[in-house]
Amino acid sequence: MSRAELAAAQAELLRAVLAGGPVPDGFDAAAVRVEAAALLAKRRRIVAQLAPGVAEEVGDRYAELFAAYAAGNPRVTGSRFREDAAAFETWLVERGEIEAPKRKRWWKRG
Repeated sequence: MSRAELAAAQAELLRAVLAGGPVPDGFDAAAVRVEAAALLAKRRRIVAQLAPGVAEEVGDRYAELFAAYAAGNPRVTGSRFREDAAAFETWLVERGEIEAPKRKRWWKRG
């Protein structure tokens, strides 16, 4: 297998695990689904830790809403979890799931 072929196979596997793409030939589809679910749960948990108010505001619907958000917004190379948390909050506001947060003035923080 050439480097280009290996790179293409790796890209296919990453799409399957991180973005819900089809499982490439030669891989166990069930194992790929388990890994994808584990990575989604980790991402969801970290975002909830970074934005607990958002998770609390949507309550029992958090996992469902985060899964919908993540399906359309896969993480990209170099992105940070804080950016992901902010993007999820914006996504919720745009869909009317939560109110836009009231931002504190910098001189009133603390």
